[in-house]
Amino acid sequence: MDFMNSLLNLVIPPTSLVMLAFSWPALCFINACEWLYNTMFSEDMDNKVVIITGASSGIGEQIAYEYAKRRANLVLVARRENRLRGIAENARIIGARHVMIVAADVVKEDECRRFVNETINIYGRVDHLVNTVSLGHTFNFDEVTDTSVFPVLLDINFWGNIYPTFVALPYLHQSNGRVIVNASVENWLPLPRMSLYAAAKAALVNFYETLRFELKDEVGITIATHGWIGSEMTSGKFMLEEGAEMQWKEEREVHVMGGPVEEFARLIVSGACRGDAYVKFPSWYDIFLLYRVFAPNVLSWAFRLLISPQGARRTSSLLGTGRSTMEAMMRPMLEGTSPRKPVAGAGSFTFSGGQLIHHQMQQKLE
Repeated sequence: MDFMNSLLNLVIPPTSLVMLAFSWPALCFINACEWLYNTMFSEDMDNKVVIITGASSGIGEQIAYEYAKRRANLVLVARRENRLRGIAENARIIGARHVMIVAADVVKEDECRRFVNETINIYGRVDHLVNTVSLGHTFNFDEVTDTSVFPVLLDINFWGNIYPTFVALPYLHQSNGRVIVNASVENWLPLPRMSLYAAAKAALVNFYETLRFELKDEVGITIATHGWIGSEMTSGKFMLEEGAEMQWKEEREVHVMGGPVEEFARLIVSGACRGDAYVKFPSWYDIFLLYRVFAPNVLSWAFRLLISPQGARRTSSLLGTGRSTMEAMMRPMLEGTSPRKPVAGAGSFTFSGGQLIHHQMQQKLE
């Protein structure tokens, strides 16, 4: 067996590369034809129902606007209810047929079940589930003195996507719907000072890759990965609203090609409607995968030169480091909260014809 593995190690890689080189033009042509066909016959979202988690800012907000342009019915889920109201009104003006907002914590299964059940009670179906909740950090792992932040980061970045999917999946089966997940290039291209974030995103992507095989063609899955894009995730914006817990939403230390959030949201929605398995922004990041497989040392050296030219360690995040929060200029907040603290006053509202209507959990839209 050892001899066989040694032989395959020598034969399989170069043979595969040669075969790929010769077949590359044909594969590109097939992919182009498939893309053109799927674009021409993309899914019509008019009057369909879309649940978007983390919809009160950043990518989630822009995705809501993109679906609104396609005349979908929107269910916007986040913790910041006041922020959702303005976004819901904007979506209605853009073209959404109907918008419902729900204040909920996606890292709690019972709250996920609540907003999914309420969606079914009002609309009777779910066609797309879009998970955009995410929480980053920029600290070195050995700087951490308060490990209580570990489950918070993993809960938001992993379970904050899994629970909504688990609850909505039976209804997505009925509609042959689709799950869209907001991942990141860090899931396979880990960067310094983002260890827990990268680990959570890697787990998330592997979960959905496995789920794709389990579901076959009954429910589609679109995995969207982005590099460094401009949003509240990267701007360190300060926000504090009633019913929302203060948390860090970190300013990333490395800003490379910070592309627009609006463009990424447009690509995500277009790709989901085409039935794409992957949406990448920008796509040139894939070249790093070749270096990681065939020349990992070169990639490591390049990152060391680009990211830490002085070889110094600098802490821009105080999350979990035990330092006083008064040392920080800002304390941003992101969708998703610690599962240990409930959100007070969670409820739902709908926008229809410009009027704000409060719904109890079991009330149906007439």
